[in-house]
Amino acid sequence: MARTTLPFGPQHPVLPEPIHLSLVLEDEIVIQAIPKLGYVHRGLEKMAEIRDHNQMIQIVERTCGICSTLHAMCYCQGIEALMGVEVPERAKFLRVVWAEMHRIHSHLLWLGLFADAFGFESLFMQCWRIRERIMDLQEATSGNRVIVSVNVVGGVKRDIKPETQQWILDTLKLVERDVLQLKSTVMDDYTVQRRTVGIGVLTKEKAFELGACGPMLRASGVAQDMRQLGYAAYGQLDFTPVVETDGDCYARTLCRFNEIFQGIDLIRQAFAKLPEGELAVKAKGLPSGEVLSRVEQPRGECLYYIKASGQKFLDRLRIRTPTFNNLAPLLELLPGCELADVPVLILTIDPCISCTER
Repeated sequence: MARTTLPFGPQHPVLPEPIHLSLVLEDEIVIQAIPKLGYVHRGLEKMAEIRDHNQMIQIVERTCGICSTLHAMCYCQGIEALMGVEVPERAKFLRVVWAEMHRIHSHLLWLGLFADAFGFESLFMQCWRIRERIMDLQEATSGNRVIVSVNVVGGVKRDIKPETQQWILDTLKLVERDVLQLKSTVMDDYTVQRRTVGIGVLTKEKAFELGACGPMLRASGVAQDMRQLGYAAYGQLDFTPVVETDGDCYARTLCRFNEIFQGIDLIRQAFAKLPEGELAVKAKGLPSGEVLSRVEQPRGECLYYIKASGQKFLDRLRIRTPTFNNLAPLLELLPGCELADVPVLILTIDPCISCTER
């Protein structure tokens, strides 16, 4: 057989992210996948040495716009732990609301891109049409469609009034209805099943061994979700991770699809239990010590390591995003697949290279 080395990315008509792989092929079969990281580099971690800990909130949000509020939440939780700040209960529930809005719109965005990867353009447009409703909610409650900038050290800086809460709940009913109408198309369509069922199977043992996270891990049967830690107000809500067991592209699609409905339910629970009270408390002094802060982003576990010594600037900020975790499982899945399945398999981890390379 003829063996060929084919560069895949960083610019590619199917991929939304500048991931760069060298694929070793025998005819149409991938024999080996070699990652080439570092194509994008923005120096966000280095900026922690020249921006104070409050200015860094705006910077970490720009690590990734799609999950900006979760980056800010993870960072603020770390600083709050270092400074001994107790966040008001109302702020904790509001953080859940914005976090789940981000999760819903991220999964709808991914579902559309995933459909586009195998040429299902009408499904792509429908997913993004529904996503616009969530973007409208974010704009109305924060002033921005993507980077919402609501988290501060000590709480949140915006409230959601009762009349706005009702509008959000009414809009989520429409989102739920529209996504349900897509269910048979996403799950039962011949084209979708042909391109996803049995493709890129990641066993439970391999997923755990290679450090997969998020839907990539849960679709292989591991019920692990950082929201189980109970950060923000998740400990006061009825929450069980969405788990599938087949470990293929179809299972990962189904896992993300069902998490859309779970996110809607969590927002409803948060509003139903939303207490009265302050939105934020004033944090006095400067952070000192070391801390690990973790949240569950749409793609999986996000980890922030923060080190401070009571100075104006942080000593060290280290961000580990879920795409970094899921690259090793991806490289496990690619050998043995057909070249036509490579875009589908890459998108199945929901890659964010700007997150990974910061």
